[in-house]
Amino acid sequence: MNFKKVYGLPVLLMLVLGACSPKVRTPKPGAGKPTEKEKPADKKPIKKFTQASVSLLVPFKLDELNLKTATKADIEKYAMPIDFYQGFKLGLDSAAAQGLNFKLNVFDTQDDNAHISTLYKNERFKQSNLVIGPVFPEGLKFIANYAEENNVTIVSPLAATDPAEFNNPNLVSVVNNIGLHGKKMATYITKNFNPASTIVVLINPKKTEDEAFAAPIRSYFRNNGKFTVQEYASAYTFETKMIKGKQYVVLVTSSDRSFVLPTIEKLYRLKNLPKGGYAINLFGHPNWVKQNYPADKLQDLNTIISSSYKIDYKSGAVITFIKKYRYKYGFEPGEYAFKGFDVGYYFGRLLVLYGEDYKDYIVKDRYKGLHNSFSFIHDPKLGYINTSLMLLKYKNFALNPVE
Repeated sequence: MNFKKVYGLPVLLMLVLGACSPKVRTPKPGAGKPTEKEKPADKKPIKKFTQASVSLLVPFKLDELNLKTATKADIEKYAMPIDFYQGFKLGLDSAAAQGLNFKLNVFDTQDDNAHISTLYKNERFKQSNLVIGPVFPEGLKFIANYAEENNVTIVSPLAATDPAEFNNPNLVSVVNNIGLHGKKMATYITKNFNPASTIVVLINPKKTEDEAFAAPIRSYFRNNGKFTVQEYASAYTFETKMIKGKQYVVLVTSSDRSFVLPTIEKLYRLKNLPKGGYAINLFGHPNWVKQNYPADKLQDLNTIISSSYKIDYKSGAVITFIKKYRYKYGFEPGEYAFKGFDVGYYFGRLLVLYGEDYKDYIVKDRYKGLHNSFSFIHDPKLGYINTSLMLLKYKNFALNPVE
């Protein structure tokens, strides 16, 4: 096979030892587990699994890492897949505690399509009831034909790519694509601002990634027809067209810090002119959540951004997860550990509750997790798409959920 399992590197994690063995848990109260809502009513007998086989495809690429010479930056490149795997494992174990025997097969894809293709003859992979991964878009595109020909459900756990690029009706897209972010913002603006007194302004430098965010916003308002919409390449051009007495909703479609930072500074000055500024409410790109901008200015501009996730470190479920993660692995969970847990627990739980018919319940069984909620819709061509995302507003110098 020449397909590499993940072994070794004890410092980087007790990784896959035992990962392919069945894990059986006795049902017990799940303190600290996320809550599930809207459990669907069962109208037909459910064919429960006696054992469910799950394959996890992650690009560990640990054969590239030399611990003797590796720098901190080198190790951090490999942190994402390891963090995700460990969180996923804890999530699947929590699902198993509800009474199902899981067989977890972990494969290192090496972020290489040739490695993925070798799986098609692997008996453990072929017998999978569910496949999680690949995590990157190119791997998801590559596996699409296999998934459709063999009716295999593929969960995309981390890619924010538009599902239309994958052409896979068996795909489950967990992370919200940029179009959903744009629609979320436009819907919020429509509900909360008066079109008679409000001008919607897109500050759009029109790079490819900027236009990807701008296009769904522009389309939404074009179809809505109530708001006046203007579009400028920069805040400096926008300044020359401003009208006193108007309410401005400004959407900056870029996440390029070298462009965004002076734009924020300019909008802040326009709002706080000595002889009376302009009424401005700022909406930013979802990538701003990972970037550093002056919080005082963002707060003054009533800035709102959309986000696929937010971890509430005061939540009892989050605190419990962190303690379990520390106990098992000896250090702090990162962002991808939380994402891995939610994916492992949610889909593992679907297999526990609904057996062979679990796909019928993806759109019915909503979930509030550690980092986000899952609320899927189904498209016959694009598969299952998670539509649940949130808006965050700068308040008290921190990002807080709007809704």
